[in-house]
Amino acid sequence: MIYFVGIDVSKSTLDIAVVNSGALIKEEQISNEKASLRGFLKTLKESFNLSLERIVVCMEHTGIYNYRALEVLHNSGINVCLEPALQIKQSQGMTRGKDDKVDARRIALYAYKNREQLVFWKPQREVLQKLQILLTTRERLIKVKKQLQVPLQESASFIHPSIIKSIKTPTLSIIKTITKELKELDLKIRNTVKMDEKIVKQYQYATSVPGVGPIIALNVIIRTGEFQRIKEAKQFACYSGVAPFKHQSGSSIRGRTRVSKLANMTMKTLFSLGATSAIQYSPEIRQYYQRKLAEGKKPLSVINAVRNKLITRIFACVNQERKYEKNYQYTLA
Repeated sequence: MIYFVGIDVSKSTLDIAVVNSGALIKEEQISNEKASLRGFLKTLKESFNLSLERIVVCMEHTGIYNYRALEVLHNSGINVCLEPALQIKQSQGMTRGKDDKVDARRIALYAYKNREQLVFWKPQREVLQKLQILLTTRERLIKVKKQLQVPLQESASFIHPSIIKSIKTPTLSIIKTITKELKELDLKIRNTVKMDEKIVKQYQYATSVPGVGPIIALNVIIRTGEFQRIKEAKQFACYSGVAPFKHQSGSSIRGRTRVSKLANMTMKTLFSLGATSAIQYSPEIRQYYQRKLAEGKKPLSVINAVRNKLITRIFACVNQERKYEKNYQYTLA
């Protein structure tokens, strides 16, 4: 008998619901603190005379708010699954009403109903966690820099020079500071990569593909869990929002093939930049792009095909442990 525990996580509280054989047997709200969760697990264990191996915990992925609970649960040897909030919501069908207590029940029932398909969470290695934080910080700094640069450039043609002068000096000073911090961040990222032999190899294989730079390569390594959590190129293309899907039903609905909006938009943006770079600097990709346009394909459709090519080549190189070769000769056994 397995006890399925649904936890609705917020910044300050954890709403918990416990389900056994599809029936709610316990619910409680505790503070989002390690000691509180340890106390709850001890009470649960004593109340139902069960071992922690008989507990499965399910939570929505809420970023840093999950960290305390994940640490306690992992150290206790409890199986945990982190699921996208949208996936849990869509699995419920038509529902009415919403609060933290109700959400905890729905998460617990989701885990019970989908118990055969649950994929248990595994903690990332410390070096991956560090790289993820550095890359996230880098992305935020770039956004702030653009938010300062673009209005300054656009307003120069419309606002009186004396007003522009009053805001230009402090803005440029901040931009200069951000630029300096970005250089230091890039150095930290490079040094962190050099410290780990496994990441160095995967990084070298991925960046050997034309159009794939350091940031794309590291993001792929992190988000695939070093190519262990996501092992197939098609699966990652779907995750990145570049895999095309049919849109048809019966004989009356014949929509055009299109990509899904349910995707990691950061990866999609990165691969768009990579595809543009590959078209510009790789003769092979540029010829492919021009040939498809001549055949009547739309530019965005061809760019999406190039994005898929980049993903396929990255996975091929990493899985075969080799750098990209334009005219690769397959070795016969």
